[in-house]
Amino acid sequence: MAHRPSAGNPAPRSFAESLAGVDSGADAERQRGLRRMKIVALSFLLGATVIFLVCTWAQSRGAAPWVGYVRAAAEAGMIGALADWFAVTALFKHPLGIPIPHTAIIKRKKDQLGEGLGTFVRENFLSPEVVEAKLRDAEVAGRLGKWLSEPVHAQRVAAETSTVLRVLVEMLRDEDVQHVLDRMIIKRIAEPTWGPPIGRVLATLLAEGRQEALIQLLADRAFQWSLNAGEIIERVIERDSPTWSPRWVDHLVGDRIHRELMDFTDKVRRNPDHELRRSATRFLFEFADDLQHDAATIQRAENVKEQLMARDEVARAAETAWSAAKRIILESVDDPSSALRTRITDSVVHIGEALRDDADLRDKVDRWIIRAAQHLVSEYGVEITAIITETIERWDADEASRRIELHVGRDLQFIRINGTVVGSLAGLVIYSIAQLLF
Repeated sequence: MAHRPSAGNPAPRSFAESLAGVDSGADAERQRGLRRMKIVALSFLLGATVIFLVCTWAQSRGAAPWVGYVRAAAEAGMIGALADWFAVTALFKHPLGIPIPHTAIIKRKKDQLGEGLGTFVRENFLSPEVVEAKLRDAEVAGRLGKWLSEPVHAQRVAAETSTVLRVLVEMLRDEDVQHVLDRMIIKRIAEPTWGPPIGRVLATLLAEGRQEALIQLLADRAFQWSLNAGEIIERVIERDSPTWSPRWVDHLVGDRIHRELMDFTDKVRRNPDHELRRSATRFLFEFADDLQHDAATIQRAENVKEQLMARDEVARAAETAWSAAKRIILESVDDPSSALRTRITDSVVHIGEALRDDADLRDKVDRWIIRAAQHLVSEYGVEITAIITETIERWDADEASRRIELHVGRDLQFIRINGTVVGSLAGLVIYSIAQLLF
């Protein structure tokens, strides 16, 4: 038994309806409007016909001359109405079901219509010149800047961005991301020889005098340490001095060493040209050179690299980094007050303000947009409009004709009405001229 649609179980849509995005409620309203207008147009034809018949009957009974004028107008109106009915109907179907040549045009020429429509759209709406003119008039960058500079809009962009981030993070498999991080970052760092690049960086820093701040820091820390080193020195001397050495001698020696140590470290930290500091700088220069050119030093650097990369913390760095990043993102995207959402909102506002206030930046962004749009329509205009052509080609011919009639048929009925009215007026004028001349 066929399944009958009900209010709670609407009839399934056809393939053509699915392609066309049918709204059954809207189509029902269009059908009612089309039917009403067809009745109105038919009423004009029937009215002209009745008037013509009445006038013809009256003339056969010797009616007044003015009846001829009315009859001529009604006759011409009938002819106009019939001609326009034929023309409108021939667009969608065979009039009266008779396969007259050059009728049912849309049904027969559906594919050509789709191709022509696609070509029309491409040539008149997707040409580089039209796109450039429209985009320049639109002032996309300026409007976008004003919109983004509003905090409410920036928060909305941040919320939508957070939603996209959540979807992307949840779509990614942890193993794949960790594999990519491991191959693209961890192993890429470990592949090259470390010695020469580290040596070049160190040499550059030394040439700029960057080591002085580090040496000063070390000298200050050494002096601070020496101030509290008395007890340590005393314990070392008591531990290592001969058993026969008196305690007061040990204390005297310890105090002497402590004072000398404080005096030495104080001189080092106060004197930028101290010999120890110059020696440290020479050592760093030599070490930077050895890292670049000395095979033994380079190999030692490689040994250190291998030891570092073999550590469990480094081996699991990709897993740890992705786990932390994923946790932070998932915790932040749903919290409007999170640092991530706040940072995105602030960035969007700053971008909007820059576009709103900087004319040069707006012009530059507009040029980027125009060039990108022109490239798209130049390279892919055919593919874009092919959507129109291919969609119409997939439509059933009868269904396509019916749907087009639903959308434009109501307005086309005015052609029939106008044909009746204009035909009547034309017939009246022609009959009147003929009466005047003859």
